Amino acid sequence: MTRRAFYSAPLNEFLLENPQAILGKISQLHTQDIKHHQTSAWTVQIAAIQTALVNIPSDKGWVFFEFLIPRMGRRADVVLIYSGIIFVLEFKIGASNYLSQDLRQTHGYALDLKNFHRGSHGKCIVPILVATATENSFSDICFAADYVASPICINIAQLHQTITQISIQHKQPDFRGDEWAKTGYMPTPTIVEAAQALYASHNVEDIARNEADNQNLGKTCNELIKLIHQSRTQKSKAICFVTGVPGAGKTLIGVNLANAHSIPEEDEYSVFLSGNGPLVTVLQEALANDASKRTNSTKARERQKTSQFIQNIHRFRDEALDGSIPPEKVVIFDEAQRAWNLEQTSKFMQTKRGYLNFNQSEPEFLISVMDRHQDWAVIIALIGGGQEINTGEAGLRGWLDALENRFANWNVYCSPNILTSNYISTDVSPDHLENVNILPNLHLATSMRSFRAEKLSDFVHHVIAGDGKKAKELSDQLQQVYPLKITRDLNKAKKWLRTQTRANESKGLLASSNAIRLKAEGIHVKNRFDPAAWYLNPQEDIRSCHFLEDCATEFDIQGLELDWCLVGWDADYRHNGDKFEHWKFKGTKWQNRNKDEDKRYLENAYRVLLTRARQGMVIFIPEGTDIDSTRKKSLYLHTYQYLLDCGFKMI
Repeated sequence: MTRRAFYSAPLNEFLLENPQAILGKISQLHTQDIKHHQTSAWTVQIAAIQTALVNIPSDKGWVFFEFLIPRMGRRADVVLIYSGIIFVLEFKIGASNYLSQDLRQTHGYALDLKNFHRGSHGKCIVPILVATATENSFSDICFAADYVASPICINIAQLHQTITQISIQHKQPDFRGDEWAKTGYMPTPTIVEAAQALYASHNVEDIARNEADNQNLGKTCNELIKLIHQSRTQKSKAICFVTGVPGAGKTLIGVNLANAHSIPEEDEYSVFLSGNGPLVTVLQEALANDASKRTNSTKARERQKTSQFIQNIHRFRDEALDGSIPPEKVVIFDEAQRAWNLEQTSKFMQTKRGYLNFNQSEPEFLISVMDRHQDWAVIIALIGGGQEINTGEAGLRGWLDALENRFANWNVYCSPNILTSNYISTDVSPDHLENVNILPNLHLATSMRSFRAEKLSDFVHHVIAGDGKKAKELSDQLQQVYPLKITRDLNKAKKWLRTQTRANESKGLLASSNAIRLKAEGIHVKNRFDPAAWYLNPQEDIRSCHFLEDCATEFDIQGLELDWCLVGWDADYRHNGDKFEHWKFKGTKWQNRNKDEDKRYLENAYRVLLTRARQGMVIFIPEGTDIDSTRKKSLYLHTYQYLLDCGFKMI
């Protein structure tokens, strides 16, 4: 486990300790090359706090330098425990004003402590941004309902007055800082935050939500590492199917393995492959941006590195069409059950790539590519379920058939959970697993996605299935920690969403890819979409998700998540007062979806949309108008009433 802080001590000991001795202890634990400006910053921070607090009662205080905030993959400059209050201090050395991104960063540290650090749940937390070269300040304190104050902006000379005044006005029961720091940390990072933390050399344990998740992720990772080593030493080939509930960490495990062996010269050189284009784009860009900031390297250089171990599966497939042996010995396929079947793959290869006689499914071809290695190779297939949204997906059966028909020499491993209905299609039976090695550790059983709503996926399942009664029972529990709102006014929905988000929390506008008639309301699902800009750009950027202008569909957001979501609900999946109906908009009118497969894809599209928010969501259903036959009021009315019956509350 990564060390929680680079320096910690009781406040009375810190005030008497030599500043150079403190600096030496901090520097000794710093993992990167220490630049002169960094040691200068620590020197200023140490002097400022020792000066500010020298004459206050300090027998019950505690101070931490470079305190780890695992969910964000960052360290807060200083955390001070005093008078039962947690002060989070972020210093901007030489700053003459207060930047909005610095305010959000400081506020974000405080919120992450409140939400994810067990010892901070019931405590008052005050984030303070200290600009050392300004005379201006904004020190009025305002606590939110969760006892996290809005960030205070002060200059360095005001530190003493601010700390003492707040501690007198808002004094809380004292507690020991060392015991507080040791309490469990329960981060639930987004996949982007988790990948950034791993790429910055944090351990999986640092970003596991709790001890159970820590053990679960660790056991699965260790099992896979053992199988990779075993295949290499025994000169054999293996495929490992890893299952898990949505949000359990399958993708995280894949990225972790690929990141650990991302150098082409390594014996176990690995690559993470996904057919989810937006996810690949966002991960590559996020890691490159983060690494560039940490290392002062160029984005282009870091982007080249990240694109080596995180790739689009179709790029990998196309580069192998010439019959060459891939450099990677280990490939991790994300959402492997979504690989194309024979019909879809052959059609694409013939029409888009000019291979007229191509007659393999995507699983068969991908296995054949790795089978070109003469000695050993490992495929790790991450298997999810319930969110298939594209035609022509082969499912687990496509992989098993390819192994049985052409690659019987491969060792196959999976967990017993692979035969549950969440992961397979109906045409897979225990007979298909006769020669498979069963390993329980290849399954992840608990979701890490939403730290507020363990039962959100069950609630959404009942909503999509049309079971309003069961949905309502769960919503009564969810509403206490996870707001579920609904409105017929888009502007009201956006306003509510903006009032909920704090610090760097994300928010975004979502809708089904076939929600064509939401265009009349200002929601354009057919506009060009830049996933990296939408997901990663700052709040001031009009292209970002925060502006609530560009809309992401199920294809853009699958595999990713936001803190808060606004979901536009069109008449494609409409309730008639008795049950849901499945429609698609084609040309100038709505048409029935008759194929069961098409109906399932539509249901899963809404399942994806309704499970993207980590902290809460609002659904917008238009009023409609009877002067437009494609937007009649009757097309929306029963859906609105049904969702109210499910437990969504009007704004």
